[in-house]
Amino acid sequence: MEVGKLTVTLRTNSGKGAATKLRATGKVPGICYGASPDGRIEPLPIIVDVKALRAALDPVRKANTVLDLTIEGGTKTHKLHALVKDYQIETLRREITHVDLLAIDPNKEVVADVPLEFTGKPAGTIDGGQLRIILRALAVKSKPSDIPIKLTIDVTSLGIGDVIHVSAIDLPAGVISVTNRDLAVVTCAKPEDDVVEVVAEAATVGGAAPAAAPGAAAGAKAAAGAKPAAGAKPAAGAKTDTKAAAAPAAGKAAAAPAKKK
Repeated sequence: MEVGKLTVTLRTNSGKGAATKLRATGKVPGICYGASPDGRIEPLPIIVDVKALRAALDPVRKANTVLDLTIEGGTKTHKLHALVKDYQIETLRREITHVDLLAIDPNKEVVADVPLEFTGKPAGTIDGGQLRIILRALAVKSKPSDIPIKLTIDVTSLGIGDVIHVSAIDLPAGVISVTNRDLAVVTCAKPEDDVVEVVAEAATVGGAAPAAAPGAAAGAKAAAGAKPAAGAKPAAGAKTDTKAAAAPAAGKAAAAPAKKK
């Protein structure tokens, strides 16, 4: 096994059972598709040795390693250049379960995700600001040999409220961004206390009533259930409890002496 070189075999069996047997031997199902100097490559089902794949990837470039791929089996042996396009990982064991390889033409541009590295301490953190990273990778387009290992962003000049956008990232010659240039990459956010104050102020300006304290709510319920003082007249527009009014009337009727015949 050598860095940059990988040999796989054509897969003839499909289905869950066949995939389970493969994984038990340290291999996984995969697929290879894309293009080559000779033209388009139709999707080829393959078997990938996970250990061999990891050994073939450059420890720095990782998934952006251009692989010299050999596909054995079938009527002929395929010799291609490829990148790891995607892979699936089992949730609990964190093991690779499927691999997609993208065949490429070394002389044509491809799209790849390049990790972002942030250096320096934002000036705004002195006043309590917090660094918020929004993007951790940038999609770029370039020839395979020109794909950057990483892109470094210096955040030292960031004050509270400042933002660095994709358009501000310096890219090497021959590399262009596929990610929208107007997207925010990193910012120095206001302290949490300031955020709470701004939200409270916005609610006041918008006319929203402040939330009542628990004690006030309890007092409001007590006031709502209190009986009016003796002799007090109900407020204008207030509803009268017909049952409560009927009870005293009934009592007075019962207390009146019966007339003699």
